[in-house]
Amino acid sequence: MPELPEVETTVRGLAQVLQGRRIERVEARRPDLRRALPVDLGQRLTGARVVGLRRRAKYGLIDTDRGDTLVFHLGMSGHWRIDPAEIGKHDHFLVETDDGRRLALNDARRFGSLDLVRTDELGEWPPFMALGPEPLDITAEELQHRLAGRSAAIKLLLLDQRIIAGLGNIYVCEALYRAGIHPKRAGGSVSRKRLARLVPAIHDVLAEAIAAGGSTLRDFVAPGGELGYFSKTFAVYDREGRSCACGGTVRRIVQGGRSTFYCPSCQR
Repeated sequence: MPELPEVETTVRGLAQVLQGRRIERVEARRPDLRRALPVDLGQRLTGARVVGLRRRAKYGLIDTDRGDTLVFHLGMSGHWRIDPAEIGKHDHFLVETDDGRRLALNDARRFGSLDLVRTDELGEWPPFMALGPEPLDITAEELQHRLAGRSAAIKLLLLDQRIIAGLGNIYVCEALYRAGIHPKRAGGSVSRKRLARLVPAIHDVLAEAIAAGGSTLRDFVAPGGELGYFSKTFAVYDREGRSCACGGTVRRIVQGGRSTFYCPSCQR
């Protein structure tokens, strides 16, 4: 599933084509993805000018001069394509701009979503109301407050979008490794000293992944067709049985139905 770095990479790629452009035409090639598309999507977007692109958690946001924001989620396999040579069967939503560019939202599994929300009402939009702070903005003090009294494993709590919004499995594994924290440790028992290592580790892992264009494991590609290369530098993720830098062996366990990779020698 595309995580925060992949969504940020996507937003930056789309900005190069959409920023300041007028939307000439849109085409919904099916009525739904994970859920139904807004019935007035075409009417509200056609003729609008794009005035900004940004990200919230794992959602991409495209703001228009009509006070609307197109909110997209890439689901499990979604990605945008810029000027595709051909339109394929999984290109479910098309956008054409006033300078002749074309973008296609491709989603083979159709677990993604498209919503059109009034820009000034985004804060009250139900999917956003429950979201915690951005991981690139959170401080150790705030994270400690949000984890206080929690007995669930730190790995699961960091994946809870209500506590911190945008972190996914890959980057939580890598950040916990860098901070030397065992993924099963109760969140409320993680000391302030350890959190002071964890928060910068989260920031660094995400910044490095964004700089590398994200991680391409199966389906993800940037809008311009580039692959994400952060997977080349994984320390523990998807490295079960391989040697850690410390000489230990990376292990895999399952938490909340997801694979967790860690080094028992480094992480306590």
